[in-house]
Amino acid sequence: MADELSGGNAMSPGQKSGKRGIYGWMMFDWAAQPFFTVVTTFIFGPYFISRMASDPAAGQAAWGYGIAAGGFLIAVLSPVLGSIADQTGPRKPWIAFFAILKILALCGLWFAAPGSSLVAVVALFTLASVAAEFSIVFNDSMLLRIVPKSDIGRVSNLAWGMGYLGGMIVLIFIIACLAASPETGRTIIGMEPLFGLDPLQGEDARASGPISALWYAVFILPMFLFTPDAGGRRAMGTAVREGLAELKSTIGEVRQRAGIFRFLIARMIYQDGVNALLALGGGFAAAMFGWSITEIGIYGILLNIVAIFSCLYASRLDTRLGSKIVVLISIAMLLFATIGIVSTGPGFTLFGALAFGAADSGGLFGTAAEKAYILFGLFIGIAFGPVQASSRAYMARSVSEEEAGRFFGLYALAGRATSFLAPFMVATVTAASGSPRLGMATIILFFAAGLWILWTTPYPADRPDGKPATDLAV
Repeated sequence: MADELSGGNAMSPGQKSGKRGIYGWMMFDWAAQPFFTVVTTFIFGPYFISRMASDPAAGQAAWGYGIAAGGFLIAVLSPVLGSIADQTGPRKPWIAFFAILKILALCGLWFAAPGSSLVAVVALFTLASVAAEFSIVFNDSMLLRIVPKSDIGRVSNLAWGMGYLGGMIVLIFIIACLAASPETGRTIIGMEPLFGLDPLQGEDARASGPISALWYAVFILPMFLFTPDAGGRRAMGTAVREGLAELKSTIGEVRQRAGIFRFLIARMIYQDGVNALLALGGGFAAAMFGWSITEIGIYGILLNIVAIFSCLYASRLDTRLGSKIVVLISIAMLLFATIGIVSTGPGFTLFGALAFGAADSGGLFGTAAEKAYILFGLFIGIAFGPVQASSRAYMARSVSEEEAGRFFGLYALAGRATSFLAPFMVATVTAASGSPRLGMATIILFFAAGLWILWTTPYPADRPDGKPATDLAV
């Protein structure tokens, strides 16, 4: 099975892939990103928050709790699966299994009509999120096997940029061909929605689930066909026992490798803020300004265009200056952007220090406050690709190929260990105060703390031979 999924090219340690294998690996991000772009952030999530729930505050709270539940499951199981994968060898069978779960859950979102059970819909979304993140653990752990360390930052950022391009293409398709105005019954380009979708029943937003599933099923195939997988295979029972034993040893080991431990703590905190901002930011804007699916989609397209070019630039910057500099700059920009969006509301920005009035010029984003929100959002677009792609490269440069699976499992744990905390805080503060703005403001704390810890973390976090890193320079 493993050889079939590897295209018959299992790899031995130290062997690197050719260009076709690298491009196949990069296509995973192209295939996976539409789920995060159109389901989590810009189409289905805002639809759920603003139209499925009784009011936006209740919708934001329910969506936040769903994200928190998924984050908890990912945090608990990612390091376990990473260690088991190191023992079984091949990663592709795991990716295939979780791909099936993700595809089925996404198709189920089609049935999320207004008035449907919020619990059932959140459960489907949570299952898709968990399956998506587990697939990413195994895909990320393949990076060291196929790319020389000198090229890791470049390839990682390019792959992330390809992902944003794929997500943007799907987003444009939904906005141009499916998302019709309830008033006119036509899309932004003046056509009737394909397949006769009814915007009053949210069918344009609900279709984002099956469309993302189809995109994923088709474009994940080059990775299976062309990217070589790890060789060797042990019986599952043996792999589970030895993987769990190795995980226990790894947790003890990472506490002795102070650089990696500090990096993982920093990532745990700032990635928590990234996850919450991406999952809740679109719904926050849609509820505050009353944006339609078309408007929130165009906002997403703008952010994705910026993200593509920022990843291309970061791929060179990472090679020249190192992953740490790229991550620090990105976190600082996300901190600034988050302060900006939570300080903006109808008629004002910067917590009212700059007042615009409520004049609406008509058309899309007709008020000055909306334009200010978009301006701050562009900083998110610039930063949220490089902060994740260069973090992946930071980790890959800090471990050896043989330990990649178990350490990328801990890396996923660090990205999700408290990932329920930021959405939980946003949801809880929102529910307690009745203010989505106050709830979103809690994300600022995560970026500030993560930035401070990473500033004092060595780069690479540890030498690949396991000895302490000595480069403490920023």
